[in-house]
Amino acid sequence: MAVPSSKISTRQKLIIDSDPGVDDSMALFLALESDEWDIIGITTIFGNASIENSTRNALLLLEKAGRTDVPVARGHEGPLKGGKGEGGDYVMDGGHLHKEPTQKVIDKTATQFLVDKINEFPGEVSILALGPLTNVALAIKQDPSFASKVKQIVVLGGSYFELGNVNPAAEYNIYADALAADIVFTSGAKVTVIGINITNYVSFSAEDFKKVTESGGKHAKVLGEIYGSSYLVSTDGIFLHDTLAYLVFARPDLFSFKTGVVRVETRGIFEGLTLLDHGVKKWTTKNHWTEHDPINVVWTIKGDEALNYIRQELMKP
Repeated sequence: MAVPSSKISTRQKLIIDSDPGVDDSMALFLALESDEWDIIGITTIFGNASIENSTRNALLLLEKAGRTDVPVARGHEGPLKGGKGEGGDYVMDGGHLHKEPTQKVIDKTATQFLVDKINEFPGEVSILALGPLTNVALAIKQDPSFASKVKQIVVLGGSYFELGNVNPAAEYNIYADALAADIVFTSGAKVTVIGINITNYVSFSAEDFKKVTESGGKHAKVLGEIYGSSYLVSTDGIFLHDTLAYLVFARPDLFSFKTGVVRVETRGIFEGLTLLDHGVKKWTTKNHWTEHDPINVVWTIKGDEALNYIRQELMKP
């Protein structure tokens, strides 16, 4: 399966499904400032924060970026199995961000917004999914043609050959709605996923972050306010999970990919486990693996080049 192309002649339509959250902010700013992407909407989801606060945070980030033209659609409050989503309850803070947004959400659910835009521009709209996959799974369930009409879906989630960060089996975004993740991964859509087996090993040092926030870059000051010294992870600096997911779109040349069917365990002590079929077993009968299309899993990254690219982009005036 082909991976996204970094060489394009026109701006490509992108919807960001996000749960901001501190780490989402850097990815959002990069995407909003890029000449390559036409951000046609933000859909919110529970995760780093409740759906109320992730929606509020998304609206504030758009205001700070000067992009109140981008519509925001409020997403689902919890996983497909019901209840409210487990996770953080982060309220966007830092100077003047600690306020109520002036922009309002549109009068349409995130799921309906996704379905409508994919049908309005079939084969043209990509999705960057930075949180639990509930909204996307609901869109797939609502519209049987959704998977064939979406251009591509890049997902931040899973751990693959790494231990999870919720428990030994699972990474948070997948664990938060394992059923939704399995629906998306087996939908037949063109999916590329990057997990913490990659993102846990590429981070800004404290010195890197200091250079960026003091650079005079367009969003440098507000990033400093949002992250703050409390978000620095000891001497390892700050993780760039969501930003690296955006780089799968912006700089796919920095990654290598392994292709295969991925299934997600949806119950029991291994709930949220992401398992990739490496193709070692040559199946002779139909089973839970052979009945689904393969997806792309990020397998390696050129870490130094990725960091250089992010630094350069964030330091642009």
